[in-house]
Amino acid sequence: MMAPMGKQQDVGGSNGHGGSGAAADGATGGGVDARLALAQDPTTSQMTLIDLASDSSAVVRKTVATRTDAPAQALRPLTRDADRDVREAVARNPSTSIANLRLLVADADRWVRWAVAGNPACDESIRRVMVEAPDKELRGLLAETRELEPELAARLVDDVSPEVRERLATHTHNPDVITALMADRTARVRKGLARNSRTTAAQRSALAQDPVVDVRAALVLAVELDEADLLRLVDDRSVQVRMAMARSEVVPPHIRQALGRDPDEMVASAARDFRPGSGNSSVVRAPRVGHRASGAGRGRPGGTRP
Repeated sequence: MMAPMGKQQDVGGSNGHGGSGAAADGATGGGVDARLALAQDPTTSQMTLIDLASDSSAVVRKTVATRTDAPAQALRPLTRDADRDVREAVARNPSTSIANLRLLVADADRWVRWAVAGNPACDESIRRVMVEAPDKELRGLLAETRELEPELAARLVDDVSPEVRERLATHTHNPDVITALMADRTARVRKGLARNSRTTAAQRSALAQDPVVDVRAALVLAVELDEADLLRLVDDRSVQVRMAMARSEVVPPHIRQALGRDPDEMVASAARDFRPGSGNSSVVRAPRVGHRASGAGRGRPGGTRP
């Protein structure tokens, strides 16, 4: 067996199975099950993996596409495979070259593009393509990148999509970005900040006085607050905010005790019945896109099956 090759360094080549699948099947021999077993076998030679990359079965090609030890000559044609699941597998493969990731991040299929965003091999050059992408979900996934370059984060602060800015607000660790987003006029962006544990005490105090109920409710569910803010919120005019406090895992016991005497019986009951870790705390989470449930691709246009 040849030693596993490192990350691909080049890009190009043909589709790899258009018209050549039968020849590849003959070269590797056996039926689909036998060829699939070869593709799964860690001792299969790299020359055989190259042949299997042009197999007539999409399942076989996808199996090759998932292998981190697959040679560049095997993965390269699979970036242009007719089956989206195969291309998605290449997009997730950490051994896929930057050149091929650059092709896949512009793929016509959204699931392929989104898979690139989660690839650990994705570097700044790919993220620069993502920040310019017309696909707002792709920019949203970029916004969730914890160690995002400051220059790219600053560009997302002004993104045209409120959803992208919300996801940036929820996930960023950059204090300058948080400060900039505190001035965002869109409530859902400030709601994202309310969930962010990296906000300062002063920023949390400002969010505790936000005019939008959803922002205040998200805040009390997500982060610890100073006593002055808690005392203000325990008498909040919104039942929604007080209910969120009653169910929050981060509200201290003496505040919950006060909520047990709330004039709204539902709030009071929720506070009295609260049990830590019982699942009462309905923490609001930012939307996350990029992973499909198993089998979600069945019947989708653009994919083929063996």
